[in-house]
Amino acid sequence: MTRRQTPRTDYGTIIVHWLVVLALTVSLVTGLRIAADTPQTAWLNVLWPILPQGDIWTVHMQSGLALCALAFAYAVYIARAGLSRRVKLDRARLSSVVRQGRPRWAAVNVVLYWGLFAVLLAQIVTGMFLYLGHGGRILQIHLWCAAILVAYPIAHVAAHWGYGGMDQIMRVFRPARLRPRVAQPNLADTLAEHFNQDAEMHRTGSPAPDRGRGQSSRQTATPPRHRPTTLHVHPLTVAFAAGLSIATFATAIDKSARDKLVVRSIAKSEAPKLDGDLAEPVWRNAPEIVIPTSHGANLDGGTSEVRVKALHDGEFAYLAFTWDDPTRSLKHLPMIKRVDGWHLLNKAYDIEDENDYYEDKFSVMFALSNADAGGGTAHLGNAPLAGKPPAFSGRGLHYTTDGSIVDVWHWKAARGGLLGYMDDNYFGPPSEPTKSELEGKSRYKAGYSADPGKAPYSTNFEQQPPGGYAKPLVPRRLPKNVAATNAAMGHLDIDPNHGEPEGARWWMTSDETVPYKADLDTQIPIGTIMPSVLIAGDYTADRADVKCAARWSAGRWTLEVSRRLNTGSKFDIPIATGVSMWVAAFDHSQTRHTRHLRPIKLEVE
Repeated sequence: MTRRQTPRTDYGTIIVHWLVVLALTVSLVTGLRIAADTPQTAWLNVLWPILPQGDIWTVHMQSGLALCALAFAYAVYIARAGLSRRVKLDRARLSSVVRQGRPRWAAVNVVLYWGLFAVLLAQIVTGMFLYLGHGGRILQIHLWCAAILVAYPIAHVAAHWGYGGMDQIMRVFRPARLRPRVAQPNLADTLAEHFNQDAEMHRTGSPAPDRGRGQSSRQTATPPRHRPTTLHVHPLTVAFAAGLSIATFATAIDKSARDKLVVRSIAKSEAPKLDGDLAEPVWRNAPEIVIPTSHGANLDGGTSEVRVKALHDGEFAYLAFTWDDPTRSLKHLPMIKRVDGWHLLNKAYDIEDENDYYEDKFSVMFALSNADAGGGTAHLGNAPLAGKPPAFSGRGLHYTTDGSIVDVWHWKAARGGLLGYMDDNYFGPPSEPTKSELEGKSRYKAGYSADPGKAPYSTNFEQQPPGGYAKPLVPRRLPKNVAATNAAMGHLDIDPNHGEPEGARWWMTSDETVPYKADLDTQIPIGTIMPSVLIAGDYTADRADVKCAARWSAGRWTLEVSRRLNTGSKFDIPIATGVSMWVAAFDHSQTRHTRHLRPIKLEVE
């Protein structure tokens, strides 16, 4: 009895197979970390301890590019190696699905292959759109495809087991040489054979000898003197060259097609007035770019389209930002008096994840780096910095890893934003934690810090550690006139999804308040609502570098900003050609802002 030969697979297929598995695994694991950051997939939190941490966005994009290149390389390999029959899906294969035994499992395997190809194609295409800043339905499709890819290995292994048991599964670990492809003669070969036979018969008077079925005269006759030499390259080499070419070409196209914000030069006499109104001719004539952003909280589909224009007069830069936001939200952690005292209206402020009672915000970031994903400053995970305190939210920390500074302008609607300033901050190297931060009593911000100087806003309560806002709080100050304070807040509606009217303000000044006293508190009725934001003084020093004005209308905020082209501060990035910019919108959310991965390049005229 002849012993059945152990199944093997050509080493080219094995190499490409395991490289695809590696790229797909890295892409899925990093994608799960990113997906776990969204409220819609909170069930993924159970995987947080085992998911990777750090600059996940960069790794996810690199693995996605590698997967795209390998998918193309595989298609080239099976074509060049003559293995197309392995994945051919024809009527015979489909009809075998209803048969018994090995033919059925062979057909099932091919069907699964094509299912995988379709899902990978959808994943790559949606990934490209997400990379370009789109979200909403595209993000949902991307997540569904990821779920299918997580489950696919089970079906893949089961189908191979059905076809040939453990031997079939293990063949991907048993390499063999690629069998040479037997080429079928083409028309030219057939005609050449016919003419050679006729010439032989005329010369000898007898038919040419039979060379065997499928054997052409070129295999026995002396080669023509001037026959060109053909260079035979292994299909795996060709496949890898094709994949590398695709990756290189895609990277080059992406770099050359980056959006560019032209900062147009104007005369000082044309400098726009900061009032949140872009009706001035100088703004109408300014070039505009549109930046799709996604992954935000409370927004329809998590997306907000941001429009940007920029000018400069040789000394100051002027930027105009307009973005989608359905509500004018100023309710920043309001305080309500109940029977047992004052309570802070919030759901997750203590862990830096409040998405109800918070103000609208907007941020702009500038960096000398042209790396994607915010210049590599976003590090996901509950504790991406070994030996440093974890983030209260478990979502990650901002910091740089090369010692550089990334400039961050932060507009906060209820904390100075409607009073004429954007808070001037920066991301830098991770700071050393304080004793309070090490003990988990206060938030560790890693590399996120404010520029030197003071801000005018503060909270009307003492900051509490996680869980501390479930109990009553003692306000620092009370309103002198409760009726006047409520009138300034406009129509009192504590539904977080309802915005505030024009002119309403949810902050109190020093002149409108008095220090807390228990006897004064007893005179304030139960159910009273007051702001938790106190305004005293003004922005000072470097923190006062960025002036602004904002206006909300018809579901969009418009923000006009001015700052010196070069402040001379080591905590600021000059507005100059080649600088990278990113923007982010917060719809009454503490930290869940929209984002776009590709930087916008500045070009200053």
